[in-house]
Amino acid sequence: MPNSLNPLELIARRWQPSARFVERAALAAVVMAIVIVVTGGAVRLTQSGLGCSTWPKCTPDSLTPTAAMGINGLIEFGNRLLTYVLCAFIGLFIVAARARSPRRRSLTRLGWAQFWIVMGNAVWGGIVVLTGLNPYLVAAHFLLTTTLLTVCVLSWQRAREGDEEPRDVVARPVRQLAWLLVLATGALTVIGTAVTGAGPHAGDAHKVHRIPLNWQEITQLHVDFVYIVVGLSVAMWFTLRAVKAPAAPRRVVLLLFGSLALQGVIGYVQYFLGLPELVVGLHMFGSTLVWICVLRLLLALRDRGPLQEEDPAEPAADGAHEALDAQVASAPSR
Repeated sequence: MPNSLNPLELIARRWQPSARFVERAALAAVVMAIVIVVTGGAVRLTQSGLGCSTWPKCTPDSLTPTAAMGINGLIEFGNRLLTYVLCAFIGLFIVAARARSPRRRSLTRLGWAQFWIVMGNAVWGGIVVLTGLNPYLVAAHFLLTTTLLTVCVLSWQRAREGDEEPRDVVARPVRQLAWLLVLATGALTVIGTAVTGAGPHAGDAHKVHRIPLNWQEITQLHVDFVYIVVGLSVAMWFTLRAVKAPAAPRRVVLLLFGSLALQGVIGYVQYFLGLPELVVGLHMFGSTLVWICVLRLLLALRDRGPLQEEDPAEPAADGAHEALDAQVASAPSR
């Protein structure tokens, strides 16, 4: 098929979005990924995990929930519909990144990576329903959503910077400390899924298989990793000040402190109140903020140059026209 018939190519010929538009489209995908995390948690916390009894239909005979399924069917089906909204935002980012001149293949690749993660996670969610909310599959479902959020944050960062080879703005040991913080936060997230799988919120009012772990012991391990993440964050703050790092990573560390403080308050509140559903949902929201801040900190420790605002061919053409005008002006009149 000729390249001119490619729909994305046709759009690119007729629409030139600004760099700011592409960045905002990337940010919108980040926001929607957070919404998916929170609403997915709401499905579990309201015991609506099996609100739709099968997949891809809601019931064996109906694509949508029936009146007999009550609020649980509406909540589960509503979360499924949000997947289409998420895809729409990701599609907007892909189209805008493709139409933007100069074309940046790295951005479109990241956009398509988001799309395929969503598609794969949708199928995985269907398997979760068909297996009766197997806790291990539920945990993997959440981790896939976290992977989506990671790619969305990376896309947002890449939309705001150039395409030069990455250049470290701090010494290698500082970047290694940042990677250690990322790994510790990732481990904290994985352990959090184990806490969920072993805890009281199974996702459905009926008996659902749980991960055979002592819930209090795995919760204590989760808390221990919280202290590790906090300690590494404090170490990062002192290190960045000691090496006189640029302002950007130091600002992100302060945002990380704020998100960790929020998570700490929410964590203790939910523990002493016996895990109320609303507070647990807020804890899931806070976890996304912590992960975003940690990723942004790592990405702020390297520089890829300024964002190119226009096609490099255009200035060259303008320069040629200016040179021709100068020659004409200097030529002797006849």
